[in-house]
Amino acid sequence: MTGTPDLLYSDVEDDLRDSVRALLTDRCSPGSVLARIESDTPYDLGLWRTLAVELGLAGLLVPEKLGGQGASAREAAVVLEELGAAVAPVPFLGSAVLATCALLGCATDIADRTVGRLASGEAVAALAVPLPTAPGAAFPNGVRADQTGTLNGRVTSVADAFVADLLVIPAIGPDGPGLYEVAADTPGVRITMPIALDLTRPISDIELDGVPSRLLAGPGTAVAALDHALLTGAGLLASEQLGLAQWCLDETVRYLGERHQFGRVVGSFQALKHRLADLWLETVSARAAARNAADALASGSPGAPVAVAVAQAYGAAAAVRAAEECVQLHGGIGMTWEHPAHLYLKRAKSDEIALGTPGRHRAALARLVGLPPAG
Repeated sequence: MTGTPDLLYSDVEDDLRDSVRALLTDRCSPGSVLARIESDTPYDLGLWRTLAVELGLAGLLVPEKLGGQGASAREAAVVLEELGAAVAPVPFLGSAVLATCALLGCATDIADRTVGRLASGEAVAALAVPLPTAPGAAFPNGVRADQTGTLNGRVTSVADAFVADLLVIPAIGPDGPGLYEVAADTPGVRITMPIALDLTRPISDIELDGVPSRLLAGPGTAVAALDHALLTGAGLLASEQLGLAQWCLDETVRYLGERHQFGRVVGSFQALKHRLADLWLETVSARAAARNAADALASGSPGAPVAVAVAQAYGAAAAVRAAEECVQLHGGIGMTWEHPAHLYLKRAKSDEIALGTPGRHRAALARLVGLPPAG
């Protein structure tokens, strides 16, 4: 990796954090998230419109010439920290990160026009790949395209597809891999939402039966565009995991500072202090890894794949541990549906397999730095 990574937050990033946090505090309390996941509308599209249009977050990664904010992965990472801390049920990762980055990688007029629609908040898009797909994975082959661009096939476990207006679909065409655009309401498109562990980010299964499409990118660019989107998504997901872990740590410290047992504040017991100290150390280490990944992506560093692999290999497990400790150290109340701790544990477990498991990223890291294979 060239140069020294900048792990600190700039004044602009701090201001952005304050704006997003203030909105989420007002509109996305734990109680409101719990109520929403029990309803027929798990996504908060009103909140998303405010984030996307009024704050301009839908176009954060989009160049100004295409109607976006012209920001970088560093700013997007700050937003994802706050969305993770609120387990906000909005399609930022699926639309503003994954689909947007895939479209930008196509570098075609059709893709650029679609990017403009996403940046303005006019439409929501989903990248139709299984959520566990890791950077560097083989190009998906579950969908086939014929000479006319008609698509047939099935994709499972797609993030944010249930509220998408547009689908960006990797498919194998007559000439090889390609990326295709399909309106979600096109006849022949069937989107179903199975019951998932994480109800704050539902996944969907997509079936395509003779669906007409528009070609966004052919074999020359489709593979690279998809891999760049997955790499960026994995790197920024580490910031969501960081925000989640930080909320769990802060909430647990607050609770243990208020709860009394045997005439003492529970947080004064040395055994619990040690557990919190370990959790704090893991969280600040995850912050360093996540910031390094965001900075590498923002600067276009050739070491970005290494930074992303490190951030995911470490941060995913740190988020799960923070959520598990949050549930356990809250005692009985932490086991109840009414307390939001279970939302964070479910999101952490879902994120742990999203865009590559920690083991997958460790294996990728070993290859990237030239370690010999095990055995």
